[in-house]
Amino acid sequence: MSVPSSPRFPFLNLSTVNAPFIDEIHKRVAKVIDSGRYVGGEEVKLLEESLCRLTGYDYAIGVSNGLDALRLILRGYIELGLMSPGDEIIVPANTYVASILAISDSGLIPITVEPSAVTSNLDTSLLSQALSPKTKGIMTVHLYGRVAWDDELSRFARENNLRIFEDNAQAIGAAIVTADGNHRRTGGLGDAAAFSFYPTKNIGAMGDAGAVTTNDGQLAEVVRALSNYGSDRRYHNLYKGLNCRLDPIQAAVINVKLPYLDSENALRREVAEIYLSEIDNDKITLPSRPADPLEMVWHQFVVHTPDRARFINHLRDNSVGYDIHYATPPHRQPCYQGILEADRPITDNLAETCVSLPVTRCTSPDDAREIAAIINRY
Repeated sequence: MSVPSSPRFPFLNLSTVNAPFIDEIHKRVAKVIDSGRYVGGEEVKLLEESLCRLTGYDYAIGVSNGLDALRLILRGYIELGLMSPGDEIIVPANTYVASILAISDSGLIPITVEPSAVTSNLDTSLLSQALSPKTKGIMTVHLYGRVAWDDELSRFARENNLRIFEDNAQAIGAAIVTADGNHRRTGGLGDAAAFSFYPTKNIGAMGDAGAVTTNDGQLAEVVRALSNYGSDRRYHNLYKGLNCRLDPIQAAVINVKLPYLDSENALRREVAEIYLSEIDNDKITLPSRPADPLEMVWHQFVVHTPDRARFINHLRDNSVGYDIHYATPPHRQPCYQGILEADRPITDNLAETCVSLPVTRCTSPDDAREIAAIINRY
């Protein structure tokens, strides 16, 4: 549903996003090519070390993509005997389908919980309604780049002996003040976390790429083995594993861009703040502003409007790019009909009214002000 032509204000142009880094990317990728080592190697190791520093966790495993990162976490828990097929995982109903796919692919049962209409993230006040004797974990999803974490989530998991793992595909670099009074980054909050470096992410590769982070050494060992055919050494397969290794060329691209994470997120925050301050139209509901700006890295800037078709026609007529995240929630997907709970009215309403505005490096502050003015004329 995005604009098909080239609008004056593009939603996203990856050439523009990558332009500041492109010379260094060429050099780092050429170094990998010249090395003759095309699986594993120094770039993968460097990225894993950087992710440990970023999250404060002891272990990071580069993997093939964000979905595989989630799948490997769950498979790891199963192999460790901490979960079994048929166990239940609580997950927000308002998420990209990959969150649900990872659960069902592991033989586990996704139990969806409605989001907060204010944050679009998991409503932790509803967790007790989803609890059963078969519940073994909670997948919290930092949707659109906003931290989905609070004291209630921690307390509930602790009191019910549940593991929390983060779908951190969209919120790299976001942080929250935890009970110990320190800022902690997403990917370093739960028992384990999955990262995605898909090209459109705040820090994106030039293809698929992902990672798992954890402080659990046993889980890290199992995840690393599972990602490499289930082997802990050559021709010795502990598990019926997968081939989910991180491509070192993609690791090289990420390694060039990752040192600029905070400045890239700052650019998004600047554009988002202009929208929040200057869009003034009672037909448009803006996302809520977090009390602490560090809690949101604005992977997407999502507004809501009751007549979406009319609004996006207005954007088209004024050459403003847009996208829809996400028009069809998981419980409405054909593959989950009759499997996921269908009565999720808050999720349905968010899906029917959402529109994502440009918020990347492609959008300058001046562009954002013009887009705000265009929206105010709607």
